[in-house]
Amino acid sequence: MTAHRPAPSVPRPVVVELRDASKSYPGGVHALRSVNLTVHEGELLAVVGPSGSGKSTMLNVMGTLDRPTTGTVRVAGYDVSTLSDARLSALRARHIGFVFQHFHLAAGRDAVDNVADGLLYTGAALRERRERARRALDRVGLGHRTSHTPNELSGGEKQRVAIARALVGEPGLLLADEPTGALDTASGAVVMELLHELNASGTTVCVITHDQQIAASLPRRVRFRDGEVVADERSPVRTDGRSPARTDEGSPVRTGESPPARTDESPPARTGESPPARTDEGSAIRTGVDAWPAV
Repeated sequence: MTAHRPAPSVPRPVVVELRDASKSYPGGVHALRSVNLTVHEGELLAVVGPSGSGKSTMLNVMGTLDRPTTGTVRVAGYDVSTLSDARLSALRARHIGFVFQHFHLAAGRDAVDNVADGLLYTGAALRERRERARRALDRVGLGHRTSHTPNELSGGEKQRVAIARALVGEPGLLLADEPTGALDTASGAVVMELLHELNASGTTVCVITHDQQIAASLPRRVRFRDGEVVADERSPVRTDGRSPARTDEGSPVRTGESPPARTDESPPARTGESPPARTDEGSAIRTGVDAWPAV
């Protein structure tokens, strides 16, 4: 009887890759130091570190908003150093969606038109742009708020409009810079749950954050310090769509360990902690304001 061998796993396409990427500024400032990072299609990861660690520069380089001083950055297979500014803008608009901490929604326009603005440079007609915007708003749970303007939306809803605008062009990579940084705890939890759901449906999501609790909730954590990657951690993969098991400190349980025993159904009490103050602000995205030449 012939034994059946398992089929070899098919490697997932690479969405963005950095090889020995460094970024320096005048005055001897080294924001990135020989960074190596590969993000595959369908991943959900955090780039985490304190202020000044280089994670914002990392966002700019990954998103082609800035070019590395040395090293190689590839997005969707393209070496960004070989592209003109116009072609780089086209690559960015087609393949990358951005969500920033402070959103920029047009005050006098409703949610549909704010999201449809993300397709301005695709050449699509207004009717198509609005239809795609409605579908994107449905996807983030705002199908019932399509006619509302920003001043009629909560901070969390504005954030979800910004995410819809980032997703409306169906990019291969969603970069979220401190997506809960300007939201209250409840709204932030809703936004993170949405990012998990979007990833489960196939979107590659990279969250840039200083928040250790948010980082611990994601299956991969790339830790930055002084412009360098100091750790690249992965949690066990769950097949039920839930987050990895947690310890009382809020970090994922490492492979081969069991979570501590609980004596009741409620979460452990915390002492001396309070959530940081939030403002009623959300995040912004870049909508591809550059020309749209073929890439």
